[in-house]
Amino acid sequence: MPLRSGIYIVPTHRWYIERTVWLIAGGILLVATALAALVQPRWVLLIIAVGLASVVVSLTGFCIVGNILYRLGFTPLLGRPAPGRRNLYFMQTDRWYLERRIYLAVGVNVSLASLLVLLHSAWWLVFTGFVGTAMVWFAANGFCIMANGLYWLGAEPRLAPEQGHEPAQAGPTAPLRPA
Repeated sequence: MPLRSGIYIVPTHRWYIERTVWLIAGGILLVATALAALVQPRWVLLIIAVGLASVVVSLTGFCIVGNILYRLGFTPLLGRPAPGRRNLYFMQTDRWYLERRIYLAVGVNVSLASLLVLLHSAWWLVFTGFVGTAMVWFAANGFCIMANGLYWLGAEPRLAPEQGHEPAQAGPTAPLRPA
């Protein structure tokens, strides 16, 4: 992966499935973190569930929340070009593009931090709260610290770095083009 410069910002001109999933998951992480810190440490199990769901999305492309949003009329930017026979939403898993790596990294990191909350110290909730805040921030304005780190290290994004661009819908490996 070649090093690059610049800032990676996902499109924020509309609420597509993946952007809305980041908002919902970030909100759940924030609520679960607050509940684990202030009410009962077992709320960390909800954080683990969000983390595992994120790992499942990165490995299989299947997202429960994404499918609910799909049924509500949201459209994907990272979805497979043709829905399956049951008309379900699946995120593209043809290669390890930048956005797919984010799902994996977030899932692994919040799950490990949650286990450390249970086994070591409640201070690890600071990390899960940070990740939840970063996800809400990412959904709100398109900027993510981790996404930019991966981008600078050379990970190829599927979503165009400039606002107003969307991936081509012709196929899973089609180049990006202006909308």
